[in-house]
Amino acid sequence: MNWLGAVPAWCWWLIALVLVGGGQQYRVVVAQGETDTARAELADYRLQVAERDRRATVKARTEEQRRQAVADEADRKADEKYTDLEIRAADAESRAVGLRGEIARLRAGRSATCDTIAAQQCQAGTSAVVVLGGLLEEADRMAGDLATALERSRIAGLACESVIDGVRRP
Repeated sequence: MNWLGAVPAWCWWLIALVLVGGGQQYRVVVAQGETDTARAELADYRLQVAERDRRATVKARTEEQRRQAVADEADRKADEKYTDLEIRAADAESRAVGLRGEIARLRAGRSATCDTIAAQQCQAGTSAVVVLGGLLEEADRMAGDLATALERSRIAGLACESVIDGVRRP
């Protein structure tokens, strides 16, 4: 232990200080390495999340475009059917106008025939023809309107079904 006593006390303090300082420096270097590793992992994680977000966005847009295409196609078909319906309704209306003209002609013929028949019988017959003719005209108008409304409703329902079926399909 002689040689330990030869070293002054302040040297021992200096040696202890150097050892403690070196240990602390070592800890700092290790911590910086771990920090750099954690930063690199965080950057990788952020890239992965960004890539997943991008893929999800692309997938969502693709699905939205597919659904919109299905809806547009159903809308186009419904418009074609509406156009066809309008053409058929106009044709039916023109036929109905002809039918109403025929009813008016029959009424006029009935009143001309009444001149030769007794007045009382003629009036009863004329009122029946007028009433029946009016009922027939009104029934024809209502049937046309109802048929058009029903066909429009059917076309709209089929278009909705088509859109729903198309959207549900992957």
